[in-house]
Amino acid sequence: MTITAGVAGNILEWYDFAVYGFFAPVLGKLFFPSDDPTTSLIASFGAFAAGFLMRPVGGALFGYIGDRIGRKRALNLSVILMAIPTFMIGLMPTHAQIGVTAAVVLVLLRMLQGLSVGGEYTSSIVYLAESAPEGKRGLFTSSSLMGAIGGILLGSFLGSLLSGMLTDAQLQSWGWRIPFLFGILVAGVGFLIRRHMPETLSEQEKTENPLHTLRRNWLQIVQVSGLNLLSAVFFYALFVFVVTWLVDYVEEPRTLALRLNSVSLLVFMIAIVAFAYVSDRIGRKR
Repeated sequence: MTITAGVAGNILEWYDFAVYGFFAPVLGKLFFPSDDPTTSLIASFGAFAAGFLMRPVGGALFGYIGDRIGRKRALNLSVILMAIPTFMIGLMPTHAQIGVTAAVVLVLLRMLQGLSVGGEYTSSIVYLAESAPEGKRGLFTSSSLMGAIGGILLGSFLGSLLSGMLTDAQLQSWGWRIPFLFGILVAGVGFLIRRHMPETLSEQEKTENPLHTLRRNWLQIVQVSGLNLLSAVFFYALFVFVVTWLVDYVEEPRTLALRLNSVSLLVFMIAIVAFAYVSDRIGRKR
């Protein structure tokens, strides 16, 4: 139940977060129209990047909420905060209907998504680490990343399915909305799974000042942040932007690009489990 609860929320969060990246070229034409397609694409990925600006804020905010009122409430709140803006993106009018307001609202919704995913991912790792039995912390906490990759895989699969079923005209007219609207169903399932998850934060821990931990472990925090910075750059280049590159610059069919991406993500998930198991046996540093 603990691992299921940890995975469920991350599937939603990263599905919603990744869907935008996979459909960035389409969204660029609809919300950031320009005579130069490259300009539209850059603007669309600029809105995608806006979500990343809010992730550290989300991590700090939901970390504080989790330390004060419990991990369970923080995790449930993050699911709601992701589901609402994602659903709203699916309902939004485009630039042709309301002008530049469409782009502004889209960026704001992306920032809310970033706030949510920053809180969900970090909070779920803490929750899983606190719930893990002796000798299985690596395997338990890796399920958070498994859920994240699973969510991106779900988005890639749905994108591939829609690209194969719909024409480009249909995809740009209304098909792009389907993945965002579908996110509300994923959110509902995740929320139901988490209703009965146990709380891991003790009453004593609620009274402790989280800033004390920050001061005591600032060096380790900086080191881990640096490692994550590098891994995030490579991850989004390899598993999100590469789809756009294959379609717009190599001129491969979108369906093929998304299928190749899905296979790569599946291999990545298998590697996560393998290395998590090894870390429990020989240690994290090795």
